[in-house]
Amino acid sequence: MTEAQVKVSFPMERKCPFQPPAEYAELRESEPIALVDRTAGGTTWLATKHEYVRKLLADPRVSSDRSRPNNPSLVPIPPQFLQPINRPLVILDPPEHTRHRRLIINEFTMKRVQNLRPNIQRIVDTCIDDILAGENPTDLVENLARPVPTLVICELLGISYEERKIFWDASSRVFRETSTPQEIGAAFQELRGFLDAQIAAKEASPGDDLLSRLVVRYQEEGIYERARIISTALGLLVAGHETTANMIGLGAAALLGHPDQLAAFRADPALAAQTVEELLRYCSITDVITARTVTEDIEIGGVTLQAGDGVVALGGAANRDPEVFPEPDKFDIHRTSRQHVAFGYGPHQCLGANLARVELEIVYTTLFKRIPTLRLTVPLEELPFKNLAPVYGLRSLPAAW
Repeated sequence: MTEAQVKVSFPMERKCPFQPPAEYAELRESEPIALVDRTAGGTTWLATKHEYVRKLLADPRVSSDRSRPNNPSLVPIPPQFLQPINRPLVILDPPEHTRHRRLIINEFTMKRVQNLRPNIQRIVDTCIDDILAGENPTDLVENLARPVPTLVICELLGISYEERKIFWDASSRVFRETSTPQEIGAAFQELRGFLDAQIAAKEASPGDDLLSRLVVRYQEEGIYERARIISTALGLLVAGHETTANMIGLGAAALLGHPDQLAAFRADPALAAQTVEELLRYCSITDVITARTVTEDIEIGGVTLQAGDGVVALGGAANRDPEVFPEPDKFDIHRTSRQHVAFGYGPHQCLGANLARVELEIVYTTLFKRIPTLRLTVPLEELPFKNLAPVYGLRSLPAAW
């Protein structure tokens, strides 16, 4: 470890809703590998430079296994869910991670996701039909951002939408700012119990859905264990709902808060995919959740990260790196933003990235086409942002037309 480092506080607070903490830019300029001040002991580093964030996320000497001592995760996971069979893909290391990811990755190719477009469009149109038929003003989080990804993931996994409240409530408790470790543990337990029953039904009578295909695929590989399917499904369910729901709401607010960019988006539908990439970069909702542990000494940025050190690769800082994104604090849907790390990078890059992109593209295109006079009913800075949550977003988004 380099001795002359000044320790910094983490996590840091946003002062403006669509700007990362001001300290990110300062660290990226002066100390892109920074030492964290941790009262719990252990050494943890923050990476803020785009180049370093990508290097660390792709480095095989950096482990995602949250059962390792000194892992700096902001979401405490109960010990029973850190047992090897109970771990979701996101906290597995190779070769286990590689083996299990291989069995599911074909479900999320762009070709397969594009085939889901008609269903996603139908879901979005139904939600907007309900909004237009309902009260004006409305809450876009409650009536669009939450139900769209929930319906999509329910159809994909073969889960009844009527049972959505079970995982809505449980997944929100996992990522709530005020949740205690005990509450998070109870939420995980509820989700696993719910999925256990769902997968047992697929074993008895497989259907044409992702969970059924996973059951059959693992059986054909001769490595079937229900607990493993539950763990994989848990990751898909929580990530497929929670992250996309937050991104839909926050992205809609960003567009409404930048009327010039929204006008350009409305005027040219061909900008849809590019707009989604810029929103992903600009909002960076999963900024702080890349908790890792170093397994061998790594030299990076003039600093030695020692085996056993924790490291957090700050996606929100990387996505505002001026060496990669000129005028990074400017929201500009005309820029090329595909180098962002909103979905992570390396072997753990988000499995559902293609699905999220298509969902977001359809939501924003349809929302602002069908409700062209949509507007916020409160000033942008007064919206209830989840400032301390591991996944950034909005609690509500009041809008009228």
